[in-house]
Amino acid sequence: MSHLSRRDIDDLRPSIDRAVYKILGEKDSSLVSTAVHCLNSGYDKRKTIDKLSSYVDSKKALKLGDKIFDLIEDLKSSSSKKRSRDDIVERESKKSKSSSSRYDERDRGKERESRFDSDQSRHKERDNGDKKTNGEQKKILDLAPKTNVNISNIAIPTPSIYGIPLGLLNRGEADKARKIAQLQAQIKNKFSSGILGNVIQIPVPSNKPTPLILDEEGRTVDKSGKAVQLTHVVPTLKANIRAQKREQFNKSQNHDKVQEDSGESKFIDSRLSIKPAARTKRALRFHEPGKFQQMAERLRMKAQLEKLQNEISQIAKKTGISSATKLALIAKSEGAIEEIPQMEWWDSVILEDNLDTMKDGKIAIKTIAINTLVEHPTQMRCPTDPIKPLYMQVFLTKKEKKKLRRQNRREMWKEEQEKIRLGLEPPPEPKLRISNLMRALGTEAVQDPTKIEAHVREQMAKRQKAHEDANNQRKLTPEQRREKKVKKLKEDTTLGVQVAVYRIKDLHELASKKFKVETNAKQLFMTGTVMLYRDCCVVVVEGGPKQQKKYKRLMLNRIKWEEDVVKDPDGNEVPNQCVLVWEGTSKQRNFGEVKFKVCPTERMAREHFKKHKVEHYWDLAYSGAVLEQANDTFT
Repeated sequence: MSHLSRRDIDDLRPSIDRAVYKILGEKDSSLVSTAVHCLNSGYDKRKTIDKLSSYVDSKKALKLGDKIFDLIEDLKSSSSKKRSRDDIVERESKKSKSSSSRYDERDRGKERESRFDSDQSRHKERDNGDKKTNGEQKKILDLAPKTNVNISNIAIPTPSIYGIPLGLLNRGEADKARKIAQLQAQIKNKFSSGILGNVIQIPVPSNKPTPLILDEEGRTVDKSGKAVQLTHVVPTLKANIRAQKREQFNKSQNHDKVQEDSGESKFIDSRLSIKPAARTKRALRFHEPGKFQQMAERLRMKAQLEKLQNEISQIAKKTGISSATKLALIAKSEGAIEEIPQMEWWDSVILEDNLDTMKDGKIAIKTIAINTLVEHPTQMRCPTDPIKPLYMQVFLTKKEKKKLRRQNRREMWKEEQEKIRLGLEPPPEPKLRISNLMRALGTEAVQDPTKIEAHVREQMAKRQKAHEDANNQRKLTPEQRREKKVKKLKEDTTLGVQVAVYRIKDLHELASKKFKVETNAKQLFMTGTVMLYRDCCVVVVEGGPKQQKKYKRLMLNRIKWEEDVVKDPDGNEVPNQCVLVWEGTSKQRNFGEVKFKVCPTERMAREHFKKHKVEHYWDLAYSGAVLEQANDTFT
């Protein structure tokens, strides 16, 4: 958009105000100010509409923008018309001024004619001759621009009346005749010289065009057979100049391509069979009859099969066949049952090597191994029992704690008194304070109270410093505090590890819940894994009793699983749920740091647990999910 002047924008403001009132049905000064600001800033139509859409809806903003720019176009057209009218008026005024000056000269000429009315009869014949010569000169000058002749140096005779120049009418006849002769001689000299020689040779043009004469070579020649150089019209419009340049470029490209082709043809061996560079036309390929019918039949059969499978799955869910099938697959995936041995290890002591050995219709027994003695096996220590015996901790009441502290302090005081009495330690200085100063020192305090007060204050500062040093010595360093906190959270699991298995319906898209599950396990220094599988996400955590207590409260109470809505296998929306599947004790940890594992199939999920030798965790959790889905279907 071309920039408008401030005066034009002020003229447009009432029109914009009316347009706003017409579109909105009410006046809005803020919207009008915004439109005027857009015009002052030189915004285009799109940017102005975007600015207005922040005040009104987009439809009204579009209509208002169109109206504003229509007003701008009307203003531009009216200003251009006004400018053209001003130009016309100016030209008319100039013409009137020139005509008035021309009329003044004509009046002055008439006055001069009136002076020389007596001489008209004398110069009548001379005037007729001058008129003929002037007519011929005008014809020659009219033809001069067509032949590209430079007439800027031609001395054209001054205007005259009856062949006598106007400026010489006041002089004598001799002077007049001499001047006229000089002018005629100058004109003849110019015509006879090379400047206007070609013009003199050109015949008087007629109404018919000059005939075009070409020689055998196609050149333009005149009647005498000489070659004539025609004037070439040079284009001045930019469009014609661009077209001419484009044509020259295309010609040069074609010329270069012809040269390249000719250059390549020089190095081609005609004895070699080379495929032509031209692209062969592709032949039409028709489809075999019945092809699309077969495709349609396949699609119909596929749709019918899917429909039938859905019906079968719905019936299986209602009857419980699907859940029973899944449970059977889980039982089958538990692995092959080990073969039953021929005899147990405790029977191999008294039985023969082969059970088929019979004696008197009974299985053969080693009688040597049987006697009247009873063998009691040695009782082994349980691996979870502590090596050192544990005693129950005794807890004291507050009264008992105070009494015990008082007794201990009295024993320590008695021991110090005995050492002083035996001379092993010097007696301690009296514990001076400002309050007991006079009572402890007596006359010494009266003799020099300032000195005694400074001594007392020094002793008090010394005791305070000793107390703070003792506290700082007992204070733990940041590393020791961190180790103490970690030791408090970590529990001794050498005698057994507490394990808990949780089942969640869906944990895939719940970023905040996943963060809590993972972060709390790491903060409590617990190990385990999180298995993400559709309709059955399993969380396994391993740690001590206190850790399991805190994590159990997190999973079952603190996290509100019911707030999230998930989809079941049938596509229905149900609230999310977390269930404690199993908790117990294991001899050792089976997992490392808690990590997420995404498994698209049941087999991959079971393989992950099997790799850590705890596939029964998955079987227990997944079978519970299948039974829960079956119960939901029946209900």
